[in-house]
Amino acid sequence: MAAVAGPKPEILAAFEAAKGFMPRGEGLALYAAATQAAALGLPLLEVGTYCGRSTILLADAARQAGVTAITVDHHRGSEEQQPGWEYHDPETVDPEVGRMDTLPTFRRTLHKAGLEDHVIAVVGRSPQVAKAWGGALGLVFIDGGHTDEHATADYEGWAPHVAEGGLLVIHDVFPDPVDIMTGQAPYRVYLRALESGAFTEVAVADSLRVLRRTAPGI
Repeated sequence: MAAVAGPKPEILAAFEAAKGFMPRGEGLALYAAATQAAALGLPLLEVGTYCGRSTILLADAARQAGVTAITVDHHRGSEEQQPGWEYHDPETVDPEVGRMDTLPTFRRTLHKAGLEDHVIAVVGRSPQVAKAWGGALGLVFIDGGHTDEHATADYEGWAPHVAEGGLLVIHDVFPDPVDIMTGQAPYRVYLRALESGAFTEVAVADSLRVLRRTAPGI
């Protein structure tokens, strides 16, 4: 991909202050992809909001281009974020219902970054939302559940909506089987996208893969 300017210092600071797992280098690569994709004049969509760390970058890129960022999440946490697992954060548990609820933290994240007006937050399960979605997208960022069931459903639900020339971005792509809990399912989805002939890889940043739609199909 052609080089693009990075986020302004205040946006990068908001990203780094937000709760989440994406490192700076991958965030910069995501921002670059979002900026390029936004030039198509179509929405940018993220699967897997969590607390809004990466949403900040998509929202700012969307704001600059006059388009909208959409983020989809049920806000109950993915498998590895549940109690007893490595990525569980007790602060995200709703004490009244006893389950994770990252939506309030996400809303505070966007408010602090001044980006609430540039994001549509869809609260629901990705496959259900994808079935109801009708329009083309300039970018789809898959960063949801890490089981084969969930990663495959995200890909099959959302990849068809990537416009010609648009970008499919997949996070947590780890070829090493030791990363089975975090990256093997996204890796298999990544391989499927390449093998489909519909997508061509254009950038790599650690576990982030950026692919451009160059033909129909998934």
